[in-house]
Amino acid sequence: MVRAVEKVRQRLERTTAALNAANIDYALVGGNAVAAWVSRIDEAAVRNTRDVDILLRREDLEKAIPVMEAAGFVYRHARGIDMFLDGPGAKARDAVHVVFANEKVREEYLLPTPDVGESEISDNKRILSLEALVRMKLTSYRRKDQVHLMDMIELGLIDSTWPNRLDPSLNKRLQELIDDPNG
Repeated sequence: MVRAVEKVRQRLERTTAALNAANIDYALVGGNAVAAWVSRIDEAAVRNTRDVDILLRREDLEKAIPVMEAAGFVYRHARGIDMFLDGPGAKARDAVHVVFANEKVREEYLLPTPDVGESEISDNKRILSLEALVRMKLTSYRRKDQVHLMDMIELGLIDSTWPNRLDPSLNKRLQELIDDPNG
């Protein structure tokens, strides 16, 4: 288990170092972004995640491919998903998954993803802003997204003022989590 967590951390470090060195705009999203925000309040509340997800502008993918390949990754596009496998023999679970900025991840999603500009630098990594991350989690709204949101509510990163900040299509989802965080 410790080795698996460490491999994800190393993949994250290699990714951010390579993209930073090449001046390619990106933002960490998903479980690593949640962990970065949660750790600011309570490191003991951080959940492990099994992969690395980055937000890129579609026009930056061609610049990112050789940069990531130089860092030991292998670019793949499979079943509509762009990813950088962690070496030639790696599986999709051992990858950096690319989410494109300003696009819907799935057609049925209510909103497109934010732009990479909605981010900030933390510990030499570009992390999606809290508000943009909350919008992404509310848009996908899978069980793990709900758990991430409940963690942020429990720690006070999100409070009862947040639903009014959001697009009306998302505020009902957040209000339900705030009203009944245990489901």
